[in-house]
Amino acid sequence: MDESKIQKAPQKLEEQEIDLIELAQKVWADRKMLYKVCGIAAVIGLIVGFSIPKEYSTEVTLAPESASKVNAGSTGALAAMAGINLGGSVGEDALSPELYPDIVKSTPFLLELFDVRVKDQKGKIDTTLYAYLDKYQRSSWMGAVMSAPFKALGWTLSLFKDKPEKKEGKIDPFHLTLDEAKVADALSKRILVTIDKKTGVTTLEVTMQDPLISASLTDTVMHCLQNYITNYRTNKARHDLAFTEKLYKEAKADYEKAQKKYATFADANQNVVLLSYRAEQERLKNEVELAYTVYTQVSRQLQMARAKVQEITPVYTVVQPATVPLRAAKPNKIMILIGFVFLAGVGCVGWILFVKDLFKDWRKANKAI
Repeated sequence: MDESKIQKAPQKLEEQEIDLIELAQKVWADRKMLYKVCGIAAVIGLIVGFSIPKEYSTEVTLAPESASKVNAGSTGALAAMAGINLGGSVGEDALSPELYPDIVKSTPFLLELFDVRVKDQKGKIDTTLYAYLDKYQRSSWMGAVMSAPFKALGWTLSLFKDKPEKKEGKIDPFHLTLDEAKVADALSKRILVTIDKKTGVTTLEVTMQDPLISASLTDTVMHCLQNYITNYRTNKARHDLAFTEKLYKEAKADYEKAQKKYATFADANQNVVLLSYRAEQERLKNEVELAYTVYTQVSRQLQMARAKVQEITPVYTVVQPATVPLRAAKPNKIMILIGFVFLAGVGCVGWILFVKDLFKDWRKANKAI
């Protein structure tokens, strides 16, 4: 039994080799067809590659300040002077870096970018980002041809609908028009934020059809994101600072008022030795001392509140700043060409090996009928 199996194994290998050789010969016999198909596919791939508008990408890399702090720094020192223990509240960050991609794609954040002025590298465009995305975006002729029937249908249907009234003033994020929603969606797809969970490094990438607009918008988005994060983290501290400043002004005014009242009373009654005068003078003096104590405490709290705002304000180190890209990131014409030629070659080989004979048999069968 073992010897028979050993003898059958070489036979099967020989049959497989013969089959592969036959398939290769079959393909070689129709090599002219394969060359033609691959050549046509290469031409189509080049046409497609050169018809797609160029896209330029700009990246910036930010290294954020560590959210965890060993001590409270100057805030802790001032808090200790005022007799207040901050504990572990300083330096805690409720805004996780993983939310940054959602922030830049949120509607309020995108709407803030609509009024940003952009200029192209050739100096032909100087308008807002909203107008640039709405009117100056180039598209391939294939996309224009394929979308033409839908545009014609939409234009026809719009004739039978009431035209919406144009809104004046600021854009309402609660009620966007169709055009505003389309521009916001297109802008969100052109902004990409990635976070390295190990190092915390934030990478921001913006893709536009003009290199100068891509670089300038990347820098703008970076500053907008930094401001958003800073405002979020320091929101409560800034409110506390504003309230403390209000208390400081009131305490200062009360102290000055009490001091003036005491001085006026003392000047008017310099030679009076009545007990009632002394009692009133002592009461006014106590009011001045009390107002001064409150004024001093509030002054310390004001300094501590200012230091706290400064302490929790995040500091970002720009590892890689925005620079005007020199080469287009899209489209990759070589990969498009290789993809078209590869798919055409695979399809042609499949036709030669499997479909061609079946097609011939089908045609003979139809002729016989």
